[in-house]
Amino acid sequence: MKNTFGVSVSVTLFGESHGAEIGAVIDGLAPGIEIDEAFIASQLSLRRPSGRISTQRKESDPFRIVSGVFEGKTTGTPIAIIIPNADQKSKDYAKTRFLVRPGHADYTAYCKYHGFEDYRGGGHFSGRITAALVAAGAVCISALKQKGIFIGTHIARLASISDSPFSADIKSDITALCEKEFALINSSLEEPMKAAVTAAANEGDSVGGILETAVYGMPAGVGEPWFDSVESLLSHALFSIPAVKGIDFSSAFDKIDLKGSEYNDPFCIENGKVVTRTNNNGGINGGITNGMPIIFRLAIKPTPSIYKKQDTVDISSNENATLQIEGRHDPAIIHRARVVVDSVTALTLCDILAQRYGTDWLGGK
Repeated sequence: MKNTFGVSVSVTLFGESHGAEIGAVIDGLAPGIEIDEAFIASQLSLRRPSGRISTQRKESDPFRIVSGVFEGKTTGTPIAIIIPNADQKSKDYAKTRFLVRPGHADYTAYCKYHGFEDYRGGGHFSGRITAALVAAGAVCISALKQKGIFIGTHIARLASISDSPFSADIKSDITALCEKEFALINSSLEEPMKAAVTAAANEGDSVGGILETAVYGMPAGVGEPWFDSVESLLSHALFSIPAVKGIDFSSAFDKIDLKGSEYNDPFCIENGKVVTRTNNNGGINGGITNGMPIIFRLAIKPTPSIYKKQDTVDISSNENATLQIEGRHDPAIIHRARVVVDSVTALTLCDILAQRYGTDWLGGK
């Protein structure tokens, strides 16, 4: 099982949804980075379930940093973060042990691990594990901020309702989004979106949507052509987030009918700096950053755990069956996934930057 991502700065995940603890180990991060535990807690709160549009499983996520930090700063050695699990109801999964849930990893996990996997709540495949990613990502987000690099994600679309796009002042948009529990540029759409999620929940169903992310302040010249392009590495990492089913950079699929004269980004000098007048390439040319904001969108599928009766199979008897799930599940996870996207983006960019400038570049000196 491969649970580590990154070369110069890597993250390893461990744990299961209904196990004792989950956690992450960050290796290769520079010494001297200030660790703000209040900020880590704040980031975890953005992932936490809230209200009727989320699961009723309650997790306070009292994380512990057990290595790699001394007197409030990173030491340069592996940082291990542990988060205990609580409020599990494992009995909800016992009676449907061999009825594989449509849209979940139950069947593929059974095929790969021959029935030895922890099936409760999805085990190691559960979105619960993203809490560890958020804790680790918060460390990297802080490191990037100290270098003038900022990341923000908004709910671009949810249940067929679309938010406003990023404005020309992307840095201000990012600052505002990072302070919002429900990440929208146009906050007037929050209640209609929540109402749509609630309506789906009342029908025993779920909804999905699109997240749009912006990265401001990345220097030009970072990344590699071909296999380790910035798009390649971000896509690789982001597809590890449960429910992500698609990615495009700077709304590429919407712009694909443009002519080259319309799609190309003309260069100019602005305040002594090379910039582009438009950003149709999403801040990346030839796999390498060009100094403009990195923009990408992620398709987030509807939550697969729904309360409608579904056709499935019983893998113990190899027979057709029907499934009616129980337990506590999200009718939408997109509002909780936004901070996971920020975290994975930060982890990936720290690795890319460390490869370009050396591991000490992100440090306190």
